[in-house]
Amino acid sequence: MSDAGDDFAVGRVLRDNLTERVYRELRSALMEGRFWPGHRFKIRELAASLGVSETPVREALMQLVREKGLIMEAARSITVAGLTLSQYLELRDIRLMLEGMAAEAATVRITDEEIAELAALHEQLIEAERSGRWFDAVKANWAFHYGLYKVASRPELLAIIEGIWLRNGPLVNYQYPNARPTYPGRHRHLDILDALRARDAVAVRQHIQNDMLEGGRLLVQLLRQLEAGEITREELHRDAHSVGSGARRSKAAG
Repeated sequence: MSDAGDDFAVGRVLRDNLTERVYRELRSALMEGRFWPGHRFKIRELAASLGVSETPVREALMQLVREKGLIMEAARSITVAGLTLSQYLELRDIRLMLEGMAAEAATVRITDEEIAELAALHEQLIEAERSGRWFDAVKANWAFHYGLYKVASRPELLAIIEGIWLRNGPLVNYQYPNARPTYPGRHRHLDILDALRARDAVAVRQHIQNDMLEGGRLLVQLLRQLEAGEITREELHRDAHSVGSGARRSKAAG
């Protein structure tokens, strides 16, 4: 299992247009949750892991700072941005509208083969959760949602959604293992898949929105605990890396 907090969690970049390529690799890594909130980038080490010089890495990082995915702190330290509870809730309200719109638009275009691909991604998510591979679960969840939204063929809408996930992706790591997504019935991804097979666009939109609200309920509680000082980011990071060691149960699950 890879450590999502290490700079070598991103792949090597070997061709021209290095700044753009580094930017896209890091942007994808943030959306997929390969870095935690607060992760500090070490430019020299990151450049070595990507196989490029420091200049394109520095330029790519600054571009992500401008997009609010990263934060430049004192002494030019660059870290992954976190979200306060109020920021998370505001962005969630926006996501409910935009991702619902994208899902609805995708429903009339999606093929049976693409639905099967989404079903396979959901199985990857479930298997990762079962085996305690939390970072793989976060990545599979993003792949499921992105795989649906891109079918809509609305590039401007998708770009806005990506911009939000750029900030939201790292935060999703907090869900595991202490605020794991739970639902009053079956997993909402299964409802989404059934509605896609029925080509019921209204139902797909509703299930996407239910997935966000229900699956993120414990995360909202956990963010409240973080802001109240009842738990720390370091504890959550430790728990996520303590696979099989009996990570403590968060009060959010109570």
